[in-house]
Amino acid sequence: MKLTVLGSSSALPTSKRFPSAHVLNAHERLFLIDCGEGTQMQLRKCSIKFGKINNIFISHLHGDHIFGLYGLLSTFNLMGREKTLSLYAPENYLPMLHSHLRDFDINLNFEIEFVPLKGKDPFKIYEDKYVTVTSFPLKHRIEAYGFLFREKPADRNILKDSILKYSIPTLRIPGIKKGQDYITEDGRIIKNNEITISPDEPLSYAYCSDTMPFSRLAAFVKGVDLLYHEATFDGSMTALAKQVKHSTTIDAARTALKAGARTLMVGHFSARYKEINGLVEEARTLFPNTIPAIDGTTYNIGDLAKKP
Repeated sequence: MKLTVLGSSSALPTSKRFPSAHVLNAHERLFLIDCGEGTQMQLRKCSIKFGKINNIFISHLHGDHIFGLYGLLSTFNLMGREKTLSLYAPENYLPMLHSHLRDFDINLNFEIEFVPLKGKDPFKIYEDKYVTVTSFPLKHRIEAYGFLFREKPADRNILKDSILKYSIPTLRIPGIKKGQDYITEDGRIIKNNEITISPDEPLSYAYCSDTMPFSRLAAFVKGVDLLYHEATFDGSMTALAKQVKHSTTIDAARTALKAGARTLMVGHFSARYKEINGLVEEARTLFPNTIPAIDGTTYNIGDLAKKP
């Protein structure tokens, strides 16, 4: 799993920070999470192939999380896209999307499979052979959702020397990778743990933006390897954060601590902060393993998970 941050700013972009957008690469499947203004420019700067994006997740319908989607859909069309695009967004977005396409006379060459986000509890919205994606409600001024991406447990790795040593036929290898013992032609039972090794632990990534702190959030992302949590304000601005239903650095750190996250990534920074080092250091006072979301940077979640 690798995460590329395309935008780390809140409502106002700055000269250094674009509005919200992330791309998660999970086993070469690209998931675009939010699509603020300038997303497609950032995709190009980061050399991310447009044609590999088949799933887009929109957390909520504020402009800094969705204004870039219209241009991206148009670009897909101009590039001759024909493959179906899956779009996950709050259920009231579909008529807005249809209205936009009509108003600007856009006739898409490809289908959009719209998956509505709704409900007050976590709900699985995507699954393939490698990962699952669960949406969960956030607490913002309007309906908003977070997303939890989890790798499925991988098969065990068979030792090549064991294949030769016990003359293991190819047709038996899939079962052994699933945990089966191997029985030789003369009836000996070779225990699975003698001929295989455990795979790496499954990785996970959670995206929480925009939200004020609330008690259930930590449970939604329990044990996550990388938690992205908005930190729009510093700790001195708690009153304003509550008023606009956003979070401070301290709020983000408390959630990470309660969730038992391995790494906290803070982002969605207010444009009032020209430098973000102070925000990161403030979060670290409660949750030491905090890193900043930096535009144009790719993070290897496996490497982050290995750090003490």
